[in-house]
Amino acid sequence: MKVIFTILKNKYFITVVALAVWVAYFDKNDLSAQIELQNKVSKLENERDFYRTEIENNNKMIKLLQTDSISLERFARETYLMKKDNEEVFVFVNK
Repeated sequence: MKVIFTILKNKYFITVVALAVWVAYFDKNDLSAQIELQNKVSKLENERDFYRTEIENNNKMIKLLQTDSISLERFARETYLMKKDNEEVFVFVNK
């Protein structure tokens, strides 16, 4: 018991504890702010990975459309509902 009182009377121990409490709760960069920033960073990294894969997929599609005329025709028909002169287009909408 006497050891605990001597530790609590120590000015360096009190200073370290006060500093730790200040940094953990009252500082501008406290623990909750650090956790929020870490969550934001991980969210942004996930978005970055998603957009990188989307860019890769789009580049592959562009190369395919530039080299293959059948794929270009199919893309135009499906996306922009284009047709040849002697054709009719029927669009079915699922509700």
